[in-house]
Amino acid sequence: MTCITNQLNKMNINYNALTEIRSKDSVSVYRVTCCDGISYVLKYFEKESDRREIKNYEILHTLGVQTLEIIAKTDCALLMEDIEQSKDYRLGIVEDMDDPSVMAALAKWYKHLHSKGKAYVSEHGERMYDETDCITLENIKIIAGKTNTVDNPVWALMEINFEAIKSKITQVQRTLTYNDFYYTNFIIAKDKSTAFMFDYNLLGKGYVYADIRNVTYSLGDAAKTVFLEEYGSFDESEKLIDDVASAITTLFFACNKEIMPNWALKYIEQIRSGKLLKAVERMLHNEPYNKTANT
Repeated sequence: MTCITNQLNKMNINYNALTEIRSKDSVSVYRVTCCDGISYVLKYFEKESDRREIKNYEILHTLGVQTLEIIAKTDCALLMEDIEQSKDYRLGIVEDMDDPSVMAALAKWYKHLHSKGKAYVSEHGERMYDETDCITLENIKIIAGKTNTVDNPVWALMEINFEAIKSKITQVQRTLTYNDFYYTNFIIAKDKSTAFMFDYNLLGKGYVYADIRNVTYSLGDAAKTVFLEEYGSFDESEKLIDDVASAITTLFFACNKEIMPNWALKYIEQIRSGKLLKAVERMLHNEPYNKTANT
């Protein structure tokens, strides 16, 4: 608690009460109730690596991408508006995932993020977080070992062709990508006219389709259709890259957990069934994307 009060003192914030909202993975979130009855939300980052979120808020604000209002900040904490006090906005709920109106509003936000992000990443993105940076030969060997698939032919194919695979992944145009879609991470206008994502700890550079896949994977058919229609066109050849890159990055993150999470099981099955092998072959041969290939 001392570290939280120290941050508020640095911000010159007078308050009556602090209420813990959550504390997980060295990131703490508190509701700060001030003397005038107004409340804010303080997010404190214990680890240096997590503090990139502070910079990410600055980037989005500079680009004109809608975010939470930042009231004050230090080098390791953000004080933000409290949406629960808002007359116009509310936090997302699970039912929003099947609401076409909500998904249409979010599609506009993603489109704006990607549109503004291309120029920014081109000029400033050299050191930005990129999920695909974890795709290395060493990490591929770790994945093979922890998934008990060392003898699967996909790993030999990837090792032999690793430079070509990595080149194809890195050559895809980068933009800003959110990378962490879920209803707990978005805010929606009460009239559903606008919506935006918040919590930017995984925001970084990536390719457009990575975000589109990340969003639509969790949606019902109607909401998915509306999201895609509202978002509009994108380079569908990125799907060939994503079929491989998303599987490897997801498995890498899963293999860093003490217990293999359930959300990784379908990707392990892709290894065992030969689906990942076929995806690598398609990418290497630049085969036209077949919509049935990734079902």
